[in-house]
Amino acid sequence: MKINIAIVGSTGNVGRKTVEALERRKFPVNNLYLLSSKRSAGSFIKFRNKKIRVENLENFDFKKAHITFFCAGSKLAKILAPKIAKYSTVIEHSKHFRMLKDIPLVIPEVNEYALKNYKKKNIISNPNCSTTQLVLALKPLHDKFKVIRVVTSTYQSVSGAGKASMDELISQTKDYLAKKKIKPVKFTKQIAFNVIPHIDVFMKDGSTKEEWKMENETKKILDKNIKVTATCVRVPVLISHSESVNIELKKRFNIKQIRSILSKAAGCKVIDEHKNGGYATPAECAGSFLTYISRIRKDPTKNAINLWIVSDNLLKGAAFNGVQIAEVLVKKYIKNN
Repeated sequence: MKINIAIVGSTGNVGRKTVEALERRKFPVNNLYLLSSKRSAGSFIKFRNKKIRVENLENFDFKKAHITFFCAGSKLAKILAPKIAKYSTVIEHSKHFRMLKDIPLVIPEVNEYALKNYKKKNIISNPNCSTTQLVLALKPLHDKFKVIRVVTSTYQSVSGAGKASMDELISQTKDYLAKKKIKPVKFTKQIAFNVIPHIDVFMKDGSTKEEWKMENETKKILDKNIKVTATCVRVPVLISHSESVNIELKKRFNIKQIRSILSKAAGCKVIDEHKNGGYATPAECAGSFLTYISRIRKDPTKNAINLWIVSDNLLKGAAFNGVQIAEVLVKKYIKNN
């Protein structure tokens, strides 16, 4: 069955990566409708050796699309996604719907079963990019040893804040090297040659919304009883998020078991050699659909392990995960309608 696909926000980071992922996965696209605001309409995006014209979102009839990828931010999603869902199944990438009861929050390798009731609202939510790579590693360990507690610090690339933030890192880097005065616009402080321990808004308890998302999304996707605490940091990297993760387990283990389980984990690749360069970094993970796990070692203070996890936040953290959800829909649900 060939599927008609619409992408709202097609000219943004996640929208463009969704187009890329559809092509790389050879998704059975019949018609591809690329949509954006009036400002970006009229531009062209390449798909399967053809240039497709970007249409004005306001004029589009969503009855033409079986599946709509919504990549345009939470404010617009709150208003438009429920309206679109009356006609087209929405795979939504913002934070707005993730914790709502009747909206499945899905990582196909982890909780594909959550899709079974997606028709209640006809909206499926894509998790936070940092949550996705974390839970991919947690899932097989939880199945075998039972995860009790997770402590993580993230090192998140600027692409997670949009294309304008990527441009700001580049411009600030040029200004820094030219010894010009730096004026932050998208970030609260200088991002070039610096790190900022602040992503999203602050909560009453002093944590940020990004940290809150990692805690609560992990519970919704994997297990409500897992205790999670996070410190989320923006770093001067263009693409790919990294995480330093400490995982306390209920059952006893040895490191050989951990390496073996993670090496077989769906969507993951272990690169863990005890030598110079024997680990994954953001630079070489950009453009990959996989999540990379390195620095696997025992925590001598607890029944716990330490991991280093890296993944392309625009692909597995967003666009590719959304396309995987669409693949499950086509395989198990849409064809039976």
